Amino acid sequence: MLQQTTSKARKRITMTKHLSPYVNRDLSWIEFNRRVLEEAQDTRNPLLERAKFLSIVSSNLDEFMSVRVAGIQDQMRAGLTKTDFTGYTPAGLWKRLIKRATSMVFEQYRTYREVTRCLAKEGICIRSLDELNASQQKSVSDYFHEIVFPVLTPMAVDQSRPFPLVHTKELYLAVLLKREDAEEEEEPLFAIVQVPSILSRFVAVPGRVNSKKQEFVLLEELIQQFIHTLFNGYEPFSVHPFRLTRNADLTLNEEGAEDLLEEIEKELRRRRWGIPVRLEVAKGMHPFALQTLREELEIEDNLFEIDGPLDLSFLLRFASNLAGYDNLRYEKLEPVYPREFDETDDMFEVIRQRDVLVYHPYESFEPVNDFVLQAAYDPDVLALKMTLYRVSGQSALVQALAKAAESGKQVTVVVELKARFDEERNIAWARQLEKAGCHVVYGLVGLKTHAKILLVVRREQGTLRRYVHVGTGNYNDNTATLYTDIGLFTSHPVIGGDASALFNEVTGYSSPYNWKALGVAPTDLREKLFRLIDHEKAIAQAGRKAHIIAKMNSLSNQDIIDKLYEASQAGVKIELIVRGVCCLRPGVVGRSENIKVISIVDRYLEHARVMYFYNDGEEEVYLSSADWMTRNLMKRIELMCPVFDPGLRAILINMLKLNLEDNVKSRELKPSGLYEPVVSKDDKPFRSQFEAKLIPLWKGEI
Repeated sequence: MLQQTTSKARKRITMTKHLSPYVNRDLSWIEFNRRVLEEAQDTRNPLLERAKFLSIVSSNLDEFMSVRVAGIQDQMRAGLTKTDFTGYTPAGLWKRLIKRATSMVFEQYRTYREVTRCLAKEGICIRSLDELNASQQKSVSDYFHEIVFPVLTPMAVDQSRPFPLVHTKELYLAVLLKREDAEEEEEPLFAIVQVPSILSRFVAVPGRVNSKKQEFVLLEELIQQFIHTLFNGYEPFSVHPFRLTRNADLTLNEEGAEDLLEEIEKELRRRRWGIPVRLEVAKGMHPFALQTLREELEIEDNLFEIDGPLDLSFLLRFASNLAGYDNLRYEKLEPVYPREFDETDDMFEVIRQRDVLVYHPYESFEPVNDFVLQAAYDPDVLALKMTLYRVSGQSALVQALAKAAESGKQVTVVVELKARFDEERNIAWARQLEKAGCHVVYGLVGLKTHAKILLVVRREQGTLRRYVHVGTGNYNDNTATLYTDIGLFTSHPVIGGDASALFNEVTGYSSPYNWKALGVAPTDLREKLFRLIDHEKAIAQAGRKAHIIAKMNSLSNQDIIDKLYEASQAGVKIELIVRGVCCLRPGVVGRSENIKVISIVDRYLEHARVMYFYNDGEEEVYLSSADWMTRNLMKRIELMCPVFDPGLRAILINMLKLNLEDNVKSRELKPSGLYEPVVSKDDKPFRSQFEAKLIPLWKGEI
């Protein structure tokens, strides 16, 4: 038996010797999106929630293609052949990504067909037009002619009319036509029609007599059915949907820009002409139409032939807007108002007495809005300073900041204009805040401001007191109901002093500051993490207990990974909860056998960044806006804030332990770079997000 065990151990060592010490970031992302797809495939999830996960897979892949894959293609066009730190050349990586993405899309559409079959059994039917009865056919015909037809614009392509601009991620129909009197051998005529995104993608069909079923047809199929109405005198003989994804990365010359806001607006207009990255077409598209698209769009590779509706992101709105069917959704969660603030109207009094931790979405985001509103109306508040990265479309917080400025407070808002895909919204908010009298700052050249911090300066008994809120997530009341995030309210003077210094560095000229509590990127956050990891390593080398738990979205910085490898080799127990990309390869004998990595993908997007260090029994816990990625540590303004209150530290440690106990939605990263479901040791299922909804449990009270 001993010989057999030894033989297996040798085999594991031999296998891992041939693996790179690091998992490639982009291949790791593909595995993350596959875990999202597994949620759509999980029959334990409510049916409409499975449909939403299918939508998220599509949205995720869109962004991945338009940013990450686009960047790799740029490297290939530039002739780069150097390998990255994981051992891949751009060309080699591109081939593997497309192969895995193609496989994933095939699985996604197989799952879509399964989900729609199950929905049909529940009375929710997405029909093809030939399945409708005569009454329904007339209804959709009326809808087309009265609502859809006036919005459509056919765009012919010939010698006098060049190929039109195809907008990124919009749905189009490629139409082949012939004249009614054309000779058989004449070359087809080509046109495109955009499927209007202003109209609902799913069209409700009147129910059948004595039927309770809700029936729908897809807008593009409705347009296909009546496409002939757009081309009088011509016969459409091939109509197929297609969709183009363009490079969406902004290329900004920040140092040469006189006005950053205007420069970003120009770049957003240029984004519409980004280089094509991916072409999706419906299966069975006519070869002539396909060849025309490839030539006109200048896209040779990265063609996805789809057996089903293009762009399943419409399923999110479809599942959300469907009336009734609550039995096919997650049980509704009503966020509770934190009891610490529920007993009084004076939030300042509460925060003066003790720090307060708020856990979203189980606890409401409203206290953040209320905190700013109270500050806006409080005559003793002199100044408010805040960072905004992504905010909601109807942000109560922005309205409260405007109210504070209008009432004479000094209000400074650092608005990040370069928050990807939120640039236009942030430009609008910036202008609205400036109009209200706020001082709006766009951050430092070359750095995104990703830190989440709010500072209120208040006059109290002849002195000034600083009140601070720091968070792991954006100041966005919408995502606060969808993401798990943590916010800390504190009046600790050391944190307050650091907060003032942080805003001074961002808004003015300031020499490097000696941070007392906060870790701030890009100046010293990485080095602070190094010190914390090295300290655990030294404790382990002295023969004492050493333990690190870190929860984040992504881990890809090579230097941090190497530090964790060193700590593992010294005997530090390391447990990582990394939702998405993880370039660290755990469980490798001699390198990372003391490191365990899990990922939790469930109802809510795991978004909190929390770090725990045992510190020889003097436990330290930090909240952070930063993932352990190079861009976060070196190219962004980020912060990491200590939790000084021992009771709150215990709460956060309890939360991390709940995550580590998950055996329902947790997957463990193996040395191969693949993930496997965590198996329950005692056959008792434990789902951390569903347990965490019991706030007293999360706060360690039961």
